[in-house]
Amino acid sequence: MSGPAAPEPLLVWPAPAKLNLFLHILGRRADGYHELQTAFQLLDFGDDLTFTSRADGEIHRPAGVAGLPEADDLVVRAARLLRSEMGTSRGVDIRVTKRIPVGGGLGGGSSDAATTLVALNHLWGGGLATEDLARLAARLGADVPVFVHGRSAWAEGTGDRLMPLDLPDRWFLVIHPGVPVPTAEIFAAPELTRNSAPITISCFLSGGGRNDCTQVVRTRYAEVGRALDWLGRHGEARLTGTGACIFAAFDQAERARAVLGRMPAEWRGFVARGLNRSPLLDRV
Repeated sequence: MSGPAAPEPLLVWPAPAKLNLFLHILGRRADGYHELQTAFQLLDFGDDLTFTSRADGEIHRPAGVAGLPEADDLVVRAARLLRSEMGTSRGVDIRVTKRIPVGGGLGGGSSDAATTLVALNHLWGGGLATEDLARLAARLGADVPVFVHGRSAWAEGTGDRLMPLDLPDRWFLVIHPGVPVPTAEIFAAPELTRNSAPITISCFLSGGGRNDCTQVVRTRYAEVGRALDWLGRHGEARLTGTGACIFAAFDQAERARAVLGRMPAEWRGFVARGLNRSPLLDRV
């Protein structure tokens, strides 16, 4: 008589990081949200998630961001939101292997939430279309839908109006200067520029665009300013989102890695290739 069947190996679900290649803030709406333009560049660097079914119908996150209460984690909120939408009582343990720095402007929490929606919709047999998942994603955060769609994209509105972009093949050196920058603080800053003129995609692809948050973050967080100055000696240094991470683009991985090798030891950094298509799409 044969023994019990071996459990199926856990499938690892990727949650890629993103860069904001530029960020223009066009105005502030009556509801407090900002109108913006940005270009999201996906990276071949990110977190990994695994999902294990629970028979008791509970949703837990045994591994994830240290110090973050489980109930506040976007992956738990995403799982509960999807379960409610589906009208199911399924339970799951969500384990997150974190690589994306927290508070770095790389979209780690948003990407983890998007992967949770996509993975559980598949594993629970939800049958929701991508647009339906994106609608749920928008309730979790402005950056979550782009990860659900899984394409580098041009974004307008609050980041909810997305158009896929085919961006040139480049490598990026990304540096975290060791200080977290709260997004809410930067967007609430009275000195933040909120009247940038909109630009076209062709203008951006020709080298236009900047990050309107850079001066605010540089002034309030001296270490970010120091990192921008250092990286600026090796390439065009930019802030992603509201920081704290900064980046520069290179045509060759070797050049990016050479600069990384000279980075001050107190910072963290990595080299990643830009992607136009998320590896998450290969899982469904």
